[in-house]
Amino acid sequence: MPDLTLIIGNRNYSSWSLRAWLAMRMAGLAFEEILIQLDQPDTATRIREYSPAGRVPVLRHEDRAIWDSLAICEYAAELAPEAHLWPEDRIARAVARSVSAEMHSGFAALRDALPMNIRADRPGIPIADATQADIDRICGIWRDCRQQFGAGGYFLFGGFSIADAMFAPVASRLHSYRIAVDGMARDYIEAIRTLPAMEEWSVAAAAEPWVLEQEEIRVD
Repeated sequence: MPDLTLIIGNRNYSSWSLRAWLAMRMAGLAFEEILIQLDQPDTATRIREYSPAGRVPVLRHEDRAIWDSLAICEYAAELAPEAHLWPEDRIARAVARSVSAEMHSGFAALRDALPMNIRADRPGIPIADATQADIDRICGIWRDCRQQFGAGGYFLFGGFSIADAMFAPVASRLHSYRIAVDGMARDYIEAIRTLPAMEEWSVAAAAEPWVLEQEEIRVD
């Protein structure tokens, strides 16, 4: 059994699980997966078997729990430094940490209005001003990072980084709801969606048998 075990929620809905899983997969780490179905009577009890925080994702390693997505991403970067999950350049690394933290703590309007639903194809949803402001800010982040640091590849800082893991669920949301964005943002969304690890997650999400009505109408 691998030393690393990642406990996740439904792949179709759990954006926080996707962030941690994607970073660990891109780091090349071998890990066991345990999926706990969300919004069930025993969900909280089952998660607390692995972490007292009662939320997914949770990473278990050497009888210890790491229970926050960004912390799990940081841990993956430390376990696999050769994967360069943070940019090597000091300024780029600081910016990558800044935008990752902004994604981690912000954009509540977008989260509420456009919950992650990888299986969905729902164009035409009305976009409130607050949600559009979040979309505009996110696209601005993508544009600035790509222009300043992205020349070496297709992602925000060239090669794949934790910043891309943090924004991957947003790329999925904008695709699912067919949100109008500029060409740069479309290219970035496609770079995320066609990443083999993201395709692996999306195929597994499509195969899940569960449709959780609560998750269809609210953010995870």
